[in-house]
Amino acid sequence: MPDIAFVKPALPKNGVLVLPMTEGDPPAGLAREAEEAGGGLLSRALEAAGFKGRKGQATTLHALGGWTKVVAVGLGKAAELGPEAAEAAGGAIAPAIAQDREATVAADTLDPKLAAQLGFGALLRAWRFDRYRTKEKEEDKPKLERIAIASGNATAAKAAFAPLRAIADGVFLARELVSEPPNVLHPTEFAERCKGLERLGVEVEVMGPKEMKRLGFGALLGVAQGSVQEPRMVVMQWKGAPKGRKNGKPLALIGKGVTFDTGGISIKPAGGMEDMKWDMAGAGAVVGAMAALAGRKAKADVVGLVGLVENMPSGTAQRPGDVVKTYSGQTVEVINTDAEGRLVLADVMWYCQERFDPRGMVDLATLTGAIIIALGHEHAGLFSNDDELAQRVIAAGAAVGEKCWRMPLGDAYDKQIKSEIADMKNVGGRPGGSITAAQFIQRFANGKPWAHLDIAGTAWSSKDNATVPKGATAFGVRLLDRLVADMAEEG
Repeated sequence: MPDIAFVKPALPKNGVLVLPMTEGDPPAGLAREAEEAGGGLLSRALEAAGFKGRKGQATTLHALGGWTKVVAVGLGKAAELGPEAAEAAGGAIAPAIAQDREATVAADTLDPKLAAQLGFGALLRAWRFDRYRTKEKEEDKPKLERIAIASGNATAAKAAFAPLRAIADGVFLARELVSEPPNVLHPTEFAERCKGLERLGVEVEVMGPKEMKRLGFGALLGVAQGSVQEPRMVVMQWKGAPKGRKNGKPLALIGKGVTFDTGGISIKPAGGMEDMKWDMAGAGAVVGAMAALAGRKAKADVVGLVGLVENMPSGTAQRPGDVVKTYSGQTVEVINTDAEGRLVLADVMWYCQERFDPRGMVDLATLTGAIIIALGHEHAGLFSNDDELAQRVIAAGAAVGEKCWRMPLGDAYDKQIKSEIADMKNVGGRPGGSITAAQFIQRFANGKPWAHLDIAGTAWSSKDNATVPKGATAFGVRLLDRLVADMAEEG
Protein backbone atom coordinates (compact mmCIF):
# COMPACT_ATOMS: atom_id res chain seq x y z
CA MET A 1 0.00 0.00 0.00
CA PRO A 2 1.33 3.46 -0.82
CA ASP A 3 2.23 5.91 1.91
CA ILE A 4 0.04 9.03 1.84
CA ALA A 5 1.94 12.17 2.85
CA PHE A 6 0.84 15.81 3.02
CA VAL A 7 3.42 18.40 2.04
CA LYS A 8 3.71 22.12 1.48
CA PRO A 9 2.77 23.39 -2.00
CA ALA A 10 5.66 23.16 -4.43
CA LEU A 11 5.81 22.17 -8.07
CA PRO A 12 8.19 19.21 -8.59
CA LYS A 13 10.78 19.72 -11.29
CA ASN A 14 10.44 16.18 -12.61
CA GLY A 15 8.75 12.83 -11.94
CA VAL A 16 4.99 12.34 -11.89
CA LEU A 17 2.66 15.28 -11.38
CA VAL A 18 -1.05 14.85 -10.71
CA LEU A 19 -3.39 17.79 -11.29
CA PRO A 20 -6.91 17.66 -9.82
CA MET A 21 -9.00 20.11 -11.87
CA THR A 22 -12.59 21.32 -11.76
CA GLU A 23 -14.84 21.10 -14.79
CA GLY A 24 -14.80 24.10 -17.10
CA ASP A 25 -12.35 26.16 -15.02
CA PRO A 26 -8.86 27.31 -16.01
CA PRO A 27 -5.85 25.83 -14.14
CA ALA A 28 -5.28 27.37 -10.71
CA GLY A 29 -2.54 27.27 -8.08
CA LEU A 30 0.20 24.76 -8.87
CA ALA A 31 -1.72 23.68 -11.96
CA ARG A 32 -1.47 27.24 -13.27
CA GLU A 33 2.27 27.23 -12.52
CA ALA A 34 2.57 24.01 -14.52
CA GLU A 35 0.64 25.64 -17.35
CA GLU A 36 2.91 28.67 -17.34
CA ALA A 37 6.05 26.53 -17.12
CA GLY A 38 4.98 24.71 -20.26
CA GLY A 39 4.06 27.84 -22.17
CA GLY A 40 0.38 26.84 -22.43
CA LEU A 41 1.20 23.34 -23.68
CA LEU A 42 -0.69 21.68 -20.81
CA SER A 43 -4.09 23.17 -21.71
CA ARG A 44 -3.63 22.40 -25.40
CA ALA A 45 -2.66 18.79 -24.66
CA LEU A 46 -5.63 18.30 -22.33
CA GLU A 47 -8.01 19.81 -24.85
CA ALA A 48 -6.66 17.52 -27.56
CA ALA A 49 -7.14 14.53 -25.25
CA GLY A 50 -10.75 15.48 -24.55
CA PHE A 51 -10.24 16.18 -20.86
CA LYS A 52 -13.15 18.15 -19.42
CA GLY A 53 -12.59 17.80 -15.67
CA ARG A 54 -15.68 15.63 -15.13
CA LYS A 55 -15.86 13.83 -11.79
CA GLY A 56 -13.56 10.82 -11.80
CA GLN A 57 -12.20 11.50 -15.30
CA ALA A 58 -8.47 10.90 -15.73
CA THR A 59 -6.14 11.74 -18.60
CA THR A 60 -2.44 10.91 -18.76
CA LEU A 61 0.09 12.96 -20.69
CA HIS A 62 3.60 11.58 -21.12
CA ALA A 63 6.88 13.51 -21.27
CA LEU A 64 5.25 16.92 -20.87
CA GLY A 65 7.79 19.57 -19.96
CA GLY A 66 10.26 18.18 -17.45
CA TRP A 67 7.81 15.63 -16.03
CA THR A 68 7.81 11.96 -16.87
CA LYS A 69 4.05 11.94 -16.63
CA VAL A 70 1.26 14.43 -15.96
CA VAL A 71 -2.09 13.02 -14.85
CA ALA A 72 -5.11 15.31 -14.89
CA VAL A 73 -8.07 14.11 -12.80
CA GLY A 74 -11.53 15.61 -12.80
CA LEU A 75 -13.25 16.97 -9.71
CA GLY A 76 -16.49 17.84 -11.46
CA LYS A 77 -18.18 21.24 -11.19
CA ALA A 78 -16.67 23.53 -8.56
CA ALA A 79 -20.11 24.33 -7.12
CA GLU A 80 -20.74 20.63 -6.49
CA LEU A 81 -17.30 19.79 -5.16
CA GLY A 82 -17.53 17.75 -1.95
CA PRO A 83 -16.11 14.65 -0.24
CA GLU A 84 -17.59 12.22 -2.78
CA ALA A 85 -16.03 14.03 -5.74
CA ALA A 86 -12.68 14.31 -3.98
CA GLU A 87 -12.75 10.58 -3.18
CA ALA A 88 -13.64 9.72 -6.77
CA ALA A 89 -10.70 11.83 -7.99
CA GLY A 90 -8.40 9.97 -5.60
CA GLY A 91 -9.78 6.70 -6.89
CA ALA A 92 -9.00 7.77 -10.46
CA ILE A 93 -5.45 8.70 -9.49
CA ALA A 94 -4.46 5.31 -8.05
CA PRO A 95 -4.61 3.15 -11.22
CA ALA A 96 -3.14 5.95 -13.34
CA ILE A 97 0.07 6.02 -11.29
CA ALA A 98 0.21 2.37 -10.17
CA GLN A 99 3.41 1.70 -12.14
CA ASP A 100 5.20 4.77 -10.76
CA ARG A 101 7.02 4.74 -7.46
CA GLU A 102 6.05 8.24 -6.36
CA ALA A 103 3.79 11.05 -7.45
CA THR A 104 3.01 14.59 -6.33
CA VAL A 105 -0.62 15.68 -6.28
CA ALA A 106 -1.24 19.40 -6.66
CA ALA A 107 -4.16 19.76 -4.23
CA ASP A 108 -3.18 23.22 -3.03
CA THR A 109 -6.44 24.83 -4.14
CA LEU A 110 -8.58 22.30 -2.27
CA ASP A 111 -9.88 22.68 1.24
CA PRO A 112 -7.60 20.59 3.52
CA LYS A 113 -10.48 18.24 4.35
CA LEU A 114 -11.08 17.61 0.66
CA ALA A 115 -7.36 17.03 0.14
CA ALA A 116 -7.60 14.38 2.86
CA GLN A 117 -10.63 12.79 1.16
CA LEU A 118 -8.67 12.69 -2.09
CA GLY A 119 -5.87 10.80 -0.36
CA PHE A 120 -8.46 8.50 1.22
CA GLY A 121 -9.93 7.69 -2.18
CA ALA A 122 -6.51 6.92 -3.64
CA LEU A 123 -5.70 4.64 -0.71
CA LEU A 124 -8.98 2.73 -0.97
CA ARG A 125 -8.52 2.17 -4.70
CA ALA A 126 -4.88 1.10 -4.42
CA TRP A 127 -5.63 -1.92 -2.21
CA ARG A 128 -5.14 -5.37 -3.70
CA PHE A 129 -5.19 -8.96 -2.42
CA ASP A 130 -2.11 -10.72 -3.74
CA ARG A 131 -1.15 -13.03 -0.89
CA TYR A 132 -1.37 -16.19 -2.99
CA ARG A 133 0.23 -14.94 -6.22
CA THR A 134 3.65 -16.48 -6.69
CA LYS A 135 4.35 -16.07 -10.41
CA GLU A 136 3.05 -12.59 -11.19
CA LYS A 137 5.12 -10.79 -13.81
CA GLU A 138 7.15 -7.89 -12.49
CA GLU A 139 5.56 -5.46 -14.93
CA ASP A 140 2.10 -6.41 -13.64
CA LYS A 141 2.91 -5.63 -10.01
CA PRO A 142 2.04 -2.13 -8.79
CA LYS A 143 5.12 -0.14 -7.86
CA LEU A 144 3.54 2.84 -6.14
CA GLU A 145 5.17 3.57 -2.79
CA ARG A 146 4.30 7.18 -1.98
CA ILE A 147 1.73 9.81 -2.87
CA ALA A 148 2.73 13.29 -1.76
CA ILE A 149 -0.32 15.54 -1.59
CA ALA A 150 0.63 19.21 -1.79
CA SER A 151 -1.87 21.11 0.35
CA GLY A 152 -2.27 24.76 1.20
CA ASN A 153 -2.51 23.63 4.83
CA ALA A 154 -0.64 20.37 5.06
CA THR A 155 -1.01 20.19 8.86
CA ALA A 156 -4.80 20.46 8.70
CA ALA A 157 -4.99 17.97 5.84
CA LYS A 158 -2.87 15.47 7.78
CA ALA A 159 -5.11 15.85 10.83
CA ALA A 160 -8.23 15.31 8.71
CA PHE A 161 -6.68 12.23 7.13
CA ALA A 162 -5.86 10.46 10.42
CA PRO A 163 -9.39 9.13 11.15
CA LEU A 164 -9.86 8.32 7.46
CA ARG A 165 -6.71 6.21 7.58
CA ALA A 166 -8.21 4.26 10.50
CA ILE A 167 -11.41 3.72 8.54
CA ALA A 168 -9.38 2.56 5.54
CA ASP A 169 -7.62 0.02 7.76
CA GLY A 170 -11.04 -1.30 8.80
CA VAL A 171 -12.10 -1.53 5.17
CA PHE A 172 -8.91 -3.38 4.27
CA LEU A 173 -9.38 -5.84 7.12
CA ALA A 174 -12.90 -6.63 5.93
CA ARG A 175 -11.78 -6.97 2.30
CA GLU A 176 -8.99 -9.31 3.36
CA LEU A 177 -11.32 -11.52 5.41
CA VAL A 178 -13.83 -11.76 2.57
CA SER A 179 -11.09 -12.49 0.01
CA GLU A 180 -9.42 -15.32 1.94
CA PRO A 181 -10.03 -18.86 0.63
CA PRO A 182 -12.31 -21.01 2.79
CA ASN A 183 -9.64 -23.61 3.53
CA VAL A 184 -7.71 -20.83 5.26
CA LEU A 185 -10.49 -18.77 6.85
CA HIS A 186 -12.61 -21.30 8.71
CA PRO A 187 -14.44 -20.27 11.91
CA THR A 188 -11.49 -20.91 14.24
CA GLU A 189 -9.09 -18.85 12.11
CA PHE A 190 -11.67 -16.08 11.72
CA ALA A 191 -12.05 -15.89 15.49
CA GLU A 192 -8.26 -15.74 15.91
CA ARG A 193 -8.11 -12.77 13.56
CA CYS A 194 -10.79 -11.05 15.60
CA LYS A 195 -8.47 -11.37 18.59
CA GLY A 196 -6.08 -9.11 16.70
CA LEU A 197 -8.38 -6.18 17.52
CA GLU A 198 -7.20 -6.34 21.12
CA ARG A 199 -4.13 -4.36 20.11
CA LEU A 200 -6.50 -1.48 19.30
CA GLY A 201 -8.20 -1.65 22.70
CA VAL A 202 -11.18 -3.81 21.73
CA GLU A 203 -12.25 -6.40 24.30
CA VAL A 204 -12.66 -9.73 22.49
CA GLU A 205 -14.31 -12.92 23.77
CA VAL A 206 -14.48 -16.15 21.78
CA MET A 207 -17.04 -18.86 22.50
CA GLY A 208 -16.71 -22.39 21.23
CA PRO A 209 -19.29 -25.15 20.76
CA LYS A 210 -19.24 -26.22 24.42
CA GLU A 211 -20.12 -22.76 25.68
CA MET A 212 -22.78 -22.29 23.02
CA LYS A 213 -24.29 -25.70 23.78
CA ARG A 214 -24.56 -24.79 27.46
CA LEU A 215 -26.29 -21.55 26.48
CA GLY A 216 -28.69 -23.37 24.20
CA PHE A 217 -27.67 -22.09 20.76
CA GLY A 218 -29.61 -24.82 19.00
CA ALA A 219 -30.10 -22.89 15.75
CA LEU A 220 -26.46 -21.88 15.22
CA LEU A 221 -25.12 -25.29 16.27
CA GLY A 222 -27.58 -27.01 13.97
CA VAL A 223 -26.07 -25.21 10.99
CA ALA A 224 -22.53 -26.12 12.08
CA GLN A 225 -23.11 -29.80 12.86
CA GLY A 226 -22.31 -31.05 9.34
CA SER A 227 -18.77 -29.65 9.33
CA VAL A 228 -15.55 -30.84 10.92
CA GLN A 229 -14.76 -27.17 11.49
CA GLU A 230 -16.00 -26.10 14.90
CA PRO A 231 -18.23 -23.02 15.14
CA ARG A 232 -17.35 -19.89 17.06
CA MET A 233 -19.13 -16.82 18.32
CA VAL A 234 -17.05 -13.71 18.87
CA VAL A 235 -18.10 -10.81 21.10
CA MET A 236 -16.20 -7.55 20.60
CA GLN A 237 -16.64 -4.50 22.85
CA TRP A 238 -15.36 -0.99 22.19
CA LYS A 239 -15.89 1.24 25.21
CA GLY A 240 -15.13 4.73 24.02
CA ALA A 241 -18.04 6.79 25.34
CA PRO A 242 -17.13 9.65 27.69
CA LYS A 243 -18.00 9.05 31.31
CA GLY A 244 -21.33 10.51 32.36
CA ARG A 245 -23.03 10.21 28.99
CA LYS A 246 -26.79 9.98 29.65
CA ASN A 247 -27.54 6.99 27.46
CA GLY A 248 -25.15 4.29 28.57
CA LYS A 249 -26.52 1.60 26.28
CA PRO A 250 -24.26 0.48 23.45
CA LEU A 251 -25.15 0.24 19.78
CA ALA A 252 -24.94 -3.38 18.61
CA LEU A 253 -23.54 -4.57 15.28
CA ILE A 254 -24.17 -8.21 14.37
CA GLY A 255 -22.75 -10.17 11.44
CA LYS A 256 -23.52 -13.45 9.70
CA GLY A 257 -20.27 -15.38 9.37
CA VAL A 258 -20.77 -18.48 7.25
CA THR A 259 -17.17 -19.01 6.18
CA PHE A 260 -18.29 -21.37 3.44
CA ASP A 261 -21.83 -22.22 2.41
CA THR A 262 -22.44 -25.34 0.37
CA GLY A 263 -26.12 -25.14 1.23
CA GLY A 264 -25.78 -28.24 3.38
CA ILE A 265 -28.09 -31.14 2.50
CA SER A 266 -30.07 -28.65 0.36
CA ILE A 267 -26.88 -28.33 -1.65
CA LYS A 268 -26.26 -25.48 -4.05
CA PRO A 269 -25.48 -25.99 -7.77
CA ALA A 270 -21.78 -26.49 -8.49
CA GLY A 271 -21.48 -23.50 -10.82
CA GLY A 272 -20.33 -20.47 -8.86
CA MET A 273 -20.24 -22.24 -5.52
CA GLU A 274 -16.68 -21.00 -5.04
CA ASP A 275 -18.20 -17.55 -4.43
CA MET A 276 -19.70 -18.84 -1.21
CA LYS A 277 -16.42 -18.13 0.56
CA TRP A 278 -17.80 -14.61 0.97
CA ASP A 279 -20.95 -15.72 2.77
CA MET A 280 -19.23 -14.29 5.85
CA ALA A 281 -19.12 -10.73 4.44
CA GLY A 282 -21.58 -9.49 7.06
CA ALA A 283 -19.28 -10.67 9.83
CA GLY A 284 -16.32 -9.23 7.94
CA ALA A 285 -18.01 -5.83 7.80
CA VAL A 286 -18.71 -5.89 11.54
CA VAL A 287 -15.10 -6.79 12.36
CA GLY A 288 -13.85 -4.11 9.97
CA ALA A 289 -16.16 -1.53 11.52
CA MET A 290 -14.98 -2.40 15.03
CA ALA A 291 -11.38 -1.97 13.83
CA ALA A 292 -12.24 1.40 12.28
CA LEU A 293 -14.02 2.65 15.41
CA ALA A 294 -11.19 1.58 17.68
CA GLY A 295 -8.55 2.88 15.28
CA ARG A 296 -10.01 6.37 15.27
CA LYS A 297 -10.89 6.23 18.99
CA ALA A 298 -14.63 6.68 18.48
CA LYS A 299 -16.34 8.31 21.44
CA ALA A 300 -19.05 5.70 21.68
CA ASP A 301 -19.83 2.34 23.24
CA VAL A 302 -20.32 -0.31 20.56
CA VAL A 303 -20.59 -4.08 20.70
CA GLY A 304 -19.95 -6.31 17.71
CA LEU A 305 -21.03 -9.94 17.59
CA VAL A 306 -20.38 -12.46 14.84
CA GLY A 307 -21.62 -16.03 14.53
CA LEU A 308 -19.07 -18.14 12.66
CA VAL A 309 -19.99 -21.49 11.10
CA GLU A 310 -19.29 -23.61 8.05
CA ASN A 311 -22.37 -25.11 6.34
CA MET A 312 -21.45 -28.52 4.94
CA PRO A 313 -23.26 -31.72 3.90
CA SER A 314 -22.24 -34.89 5.74
CA GLY A 315 -23.61 -37.79 7.74
CA THR A 316 -23.97 -35.49 10.73
CA ALA A 317 -25.47 -32.55 8.83
CA GLN A 318 -28.78 -30.96 9.65
CA ARG A 319 -31.65 -32.37 7.57
CA PRO A 320 -34.63 -30.69 5.93
CA GLY A 321 -37.46 -31.42 8.34
CA ASP A 322 -35.39 -31.14 11.52
CA VAL A 323 -36.73 -28.96 14.34
CA VAL A 324 -34.26 -26.92 16.38
CA LYS A 325 -34.72 -24.97 19.58
CA THR A 326 -33.18 -21.49 19.48
CA TYR A 327 -31.52 -19.66 22.36
CA SER A 328 -34.74 -17.65 22.74
CA GLY A 329 -36.70 -20.82 23.37
CA GLN A 330 -38.60 -20.54 20.08
CA THR A 331 -38.55 -23.57 17.79
CA VAL A 332 -37.82 -23.66 14.07
CA GLU A 333 -38.67 -26.27 11.48
CA VAL A 334 -35.77 -26.38 9.04
CA ILE A 335 -37.31 -26.70 5.58
CA ASN A 336 -34.18 -25.71 3.65
CA THR A 337 -30.68 -26.09 5.06
CA ASP A 338 -29.48 -23.43 2.62
CA ALA A 339 -31.47 -20.83 4.57
CA GLU A 340 -28.89 -21.04 7.33
CA GLY A 341 -27.78 -17.47 7.92
CA ARG A 342 -31.03 -16.50 9.59
CA LEU A 343 -30.61 -19.44 12.00
CA VAL A 344 -27.17 -18.18 12.98
CA LEU A 345 -28.45 -14.63 13.48
CA ALA A 346 -31.41 -15.82 15.55
CA ASP A 347 -29.23 -17.08 18.40
CA VAL A 348 -26.65 -14.30 18.24
CA MET A 349 -29.25 -11.51 18.19
CA TRP A 350 -31.17 -12.89 21.17
CA TYR A 351 -27.95 -13.31 23.13
CA CYS A 352 -26.91 -9.76 22.25
CA GLN A 353 -30.05 -8.13 23.57
CA GLU A 354 -30.22 -10.32 26.67
CA ARG A 355 -26.65 -9.55 27.66
CA PHE A 356 -26.15 -5.96 26.49
CA ASP A 357 -29.67 -4.45 26.29
CA PRO A 358 -28.49 -2.31 23.32
CA ARG A 359 -30.13 0.92 22.24
CA GLY A 360 -30.43 -0.58 18.77
CA MET A 361 -29.21 -3.52 16.70
CA VAL A 362 -28.00 -3.58 13.10
CA ASP A 363 -27.31 -6.92 11.48
CA LEU A 364 -25.53 -7.47 8.18
CA ALA A 365 -25.78 -10.65 6.16
CA THR A 366 -25.34 -11.99 2.66
CA LEU A 367 -28.73 -13.50 3.25
CA THR A 368 -30.70 -14.03 0.04
CA GLY A 369 -30.28 -14.24 -3.70
CA ALA A 370 -33.76 -12.75 -3.85
CA ILE A 371 -32.43 -9.33 -2.83
CA ILE A 372 -30.19 -9.33 -5.93
CA ILE A 373 -33.23 -9.99 -8.11
CA ALA A 374 -34.99 -7.05 -6.44
CA LEU A 375 -32.17 -4.50 -6.21
CA GLY A 376 -29.29 -5.76 -8.34
CA HIS A 377 -25.86 -4.80 -7.11
CA GLU A 378 -26.55 -1.11 -6.51
CA HIS A 379 -28.31 -1.13 -3.13
CA ALA A 380 -28.37 -3.27 -0.02
CA GLY A 381 -31.83 -4.26 1.10
CA LEU A 382 -32.84 -2.58 4.36
CA PHE A 383 -35.52 -3.96 6.67
CA SER A 384 -36.39 -2.42 10.01
CA ASN A 385 -38.97 -2.31 12.77
CA ASP A 386 -38.01 1.27 13.64
CA ASP A 387 -38.47 4.23 11.30
CA GLU A 388 -35.90 6.45 12.98
CA LEU A 389 -33.20 3.80 12.90
CA ALA A 390 -34.03 2.98 9.29
CA GLN A 391 -33.64 6.62 8.26
CA ARG A 392 -30.35 6.88 10.11
CA VAL A 393 -29.00 3.81 8.31
CA ILE A 394 -30.10 5.16 4.93
CA ALA A 395 -28.53 8.56 5.66
CA ALA A 396 -25.27 7.03 6.87
CA GLY A 397 -25.04 4.86 3.77
CA ALA A 398 -25.79 7.78 1.44
CA ALA A 399 -23.09 9.89 3.09
CA VAL A 400 -20.37 7.31 2.32
CA GLY A 401 -21.63 5.89 -0.96
CA GLU A 402 -23.04 2.64 0.46
CA LYS A 403 -26.63 2.88 -0.68
CA CYS A 404 -29.55 1.14 0.98
CA TRP A 405 -33.17 0.73 -0.10
CA ARG A 406 -35.85 0.09 2.47
CA MET A 407 -38.04 -2.94 1.84
CA PRO A 408 -41.41 -3.74 3.45
CA LEU A 409 -42.31 -5.97 6.37
CA GLY A 410 -45.81 -7.05 7.39
CA ASP A 411 -48.14 -9.69 8.78
CA ALA A 412 -48.94 -11.13 5.36
CA TYR A 413 -45.26 -11.97 4.84
CA ASP A 414 -44.95 -13.27 8.39
CA LYS A 415 -47.70 -15.79 7.76
CA GLN A 416 -45.55 -17.34 5.03
CA ILE A 417 -43.14 -18.71 7.65
CA LYS A 418 -45.84 -20.34 9.78
CA SER A 419 -44.97 -23.97 10.53
CA GLU A 420 -47.37 -26.85 11.05
CA ILE A 421 -45.24 -28.41 13.80
CA ALA A 422 -43.02 -25.67 15.26
CA ASP A 423 -43.16 -21.96 16.09
CA MET A 424 -41.93 -21.10 12.61
CA LYS A 425 -40.16 -22.50 9.57
CA ASN A 426 -36.99 -21.06 8.12
CA VAL A 427 -38.28 -20.33 4.60
CA GLY A 428 -41.53 -18.93 3.26
CA GLY A 429 -41.36 -19.95 -0.37
CA ARG A 430 -40.11 -18.05 -3.43
CA PRO A 431 -42.46 -15.03 -3.30
CA GLY A 432 -40.81 -12.21 -1.34
CA GLY A 433 -37.89 -14.40 -0.35
CA SER A 434 -35.75 -11.62 1.08
CA ILE A 435 -38.76 -10.23 2.97
CA THR A 436 -39.75 -13.51 4.59
CA ALA A 437 -36.11 -13.97 5.60
CA ALA A 438 -36.23 -10.58 7.31
CA GLN A 439 -39.54 -11.49 8.93
CA PHE A 440 -37.83 -14.53 10.41
CA ILE A 441 -35.00 -12.43 11.85
CA GLN A 442 -37.45 -9.86 13.21
CA ARG A 443 -38.91 -12.54 15.47
CA PHE A 444 -35.60 -12.48 17.34
CA ALA A 445 -35.40 -8.69 17.65
CA ASN A 446 -37.84 -8.94 20.55
CA GLY A 447 -39.16 -5.42 20.01
CA LYS A 448 -35.75 -3.75 20.18
CA PRO A 449 -35.00 -1.12 17.51
CA TRP A 450 -33.50 -3.26 14.77
CA ALA A 451 -32.30 -2.91 11.20
CA HIS A 452 -31.30 -5.73 8.88
CA LEU A 453 -29.08 -5.18 5.86
CA ASP A 454 -29.16 -7.89 3.21
CA ILE A 455 -25.82 -7.29 1.46
CA ALA A 456 -25.85 -10.31 -0.86
CA GLY A 457 -25.72 -8.03 -3.91
CA THR A 458 -23.16 -5.53 -2.61
CA ALA A 459 -20.54 -7.62 -0.77
CA TRP A 460 -18.59 -8.52 -3.91
CA SER A 461 -18.03 -6.64 -7.16
CA SER A 462 -17.26 -8.17 -10.54
CA LYS A 463 -15.74 -4.91 -11.79
CA ASP A 464 -13.58 -2.03 -10.59
CA ASN A 465 -15.40 0.96 -9.16
CA ALA A 466 -14.27 4.44 -8.19
CA THR A 467 -12.66 3.53 -4.86
CA VAL A 468 -13.37 -0.20 -4.79
CA PRO A 469 -11.23 -2.57 -6.87
CA LYS A 470 -12.83 -5.71 -8.26
CA GLY A 471 -13.55 -8.29 -5.56
CA ALA A 472 -14.47 -7.85 -1.92
CA THR A 473 -16.09 -4.46 -1.34
CA ALA A 474 -16.22 -4.35 2.49
CA PHE A 475 -19.71 -2.90 2.08
CA GLY A 476 -20.99 -1.85 5.47
CA VAL A 477 -17.75 -0.88 7.19
CA ARG A 478 -18.01 2.80 6.31
CA LEU A 479 -21.79 2.81 6.74
CA LEU A 480 -21.53 1.40 10.27
CA ASP A 481 -18.71 3.77 11.17
CA ARG A 482 -20.79 6.73 9.99
CA LEU A 483 -23.90 5.42 11.76
CA VAL A 484 -22.01 5.27 15.04
CA ALA A 485 -20.65 8.77 14.47
CA ASP A 486 -24.11 10.17 13.78
CA MET A 487 -26.09 8.14 16.28
CA ALA A 488 -23.84 7.40 19.22
CA GLU A 489 -21.01 9.95 19.18
CA GLU A 490 -23.35 12.90 18.65
CA GLY A 491 -25.80 11.67 21.24
